[in-house]
Amino acid sequence: MNRDDFNILTKNIIYLDNGATSLKPRCIADSISNYYNNYSANAHRGDYDLSLEVDNKYEGTRTLVKEFINAKKNKEIIFTSGATDSLNKIIFGYFRNYLKENDEVLITKSEHASNVLPWFELKDEINIKINYIPLTNLEVTLDNVKNSITDKTKVISIAHITNVVGDIRPIKEIIKYAHSKNILVIIDGAQSVAHTKIDVQDLDIDFLAFSAHKMLGPTGVGVLYGKEELLNNIKPIIFGGGMNASFQFDGTRVYNEIPSLLEAGTPNIAGVIGLGEAIKYLNSIGMDNISKYEKDLKKYAVKKLKEVKDIIIYNENSESGIITFNIKDIFAQDLAIYLNKYNICVRAGNHCAKILKDDLGIKNTCRISLYFYNTKEEIDYLVKVLNNKNIKDEII
Repeated sequence: MNRDDFNILTKNIIYLDNGATSLKPRCIADSISNYYNNYSANAHRGDYDLSLEVDNKYEGTRTLVKEFINAKKNKEIIFTSGATDSLNKIIFGYFRNYLKENDEVLITKSEHASNVLPWFELKDEINIKINYIPLTNLEVTLDNVKNSITDKTKVISIAHITNVVGDIRPIKEIIKYAHSKNILVIIDGAQSVAHTKIDVQDLDIDFLAFSAHKMLGPTGVGVLYGKEELLNNIKPIIFGGGMNASFQFDGTRVYNEIPSLLEAGTPNIAGVIGLGEAIKYLNSIGMDNISKYEKDLKKYAVKKLKEVKDIIIYNENSESGIITFNIKDIFAQDLAIYLNKYNICVRAGNHCAKILKDDLGIKNTCRISLYFYNTKEEIDYLVKVLNNKNIKDEII
């Protein structure tokens, strides 16, 4: 990896908001512009060479994704507009028809809005029950999952890594226990797929959702993975071109099989091609190398940040590259704006996890989220800026 691959990193900017979106290497933009400039045909529509080239690139990315997460078959990979879209397709396409009144869904209070709000909507629609797995030191434990399960529990829907606390859930153990109770498991992989090796077969994941833009790829593209037998029972929630084999004036219609069943309309072809390039880039570095580097950098960052006067770190012991903190008596957004004066980009607010405040004890925090292109020198500069003795005067 060369930091010069990332244009933004050549502009004296320290980017520490990778949990919101990652930076994009130049090759991603090149692949997208190449599509628009040189073979901008539709996918799965044409009987000519340009369209065939598009098909090959588009389906080539499906193969890359399959191999990246070790799915069994290409048809288990569905392209969506992002993790939010993927979760909605899973919840309203599968579980709307699978769950019955008073069936129970288990989530946590540290889940992203995209893994909370659809369940709220489904609760209003079919009167399911939503319960919360308790957090111990803001983290999910296998024991807490076991103690939360009842004879009504039909699905557990949780993030692999949360976007505020950054805890890495023991999903292999959770899934194994859930399956012993005939409970299905949805994994929100938005914060994990870009940072650690995911093997859906080894983990025995039922459904997985993630976004391209958090893993070097473009915005507006995501992936829905599901086991083939589950996807074969999913109902599309979007209907139109490309997902049907035929339809008649009297309403008779025949729909295609997965994956095209769940990809109605013209897809984000350029974005899918960009996702393919992002996976190639990540593979060239190695996911194990990325994971180890981030873990080491996180330890360094926490050690250095503890030198900052009046700092409060909420997740010092979490293993991911996410660090959530505040400075005593400074509002989180004010601190983020102060850091921006020094070209340091962090996130401030509730980070789309609006009910975590019940456990965290505070609504707004600052968040640093690291990636493989961040450095110890950037951490040192951040600490220097936070240790500015005039910090409160500058903010006021």
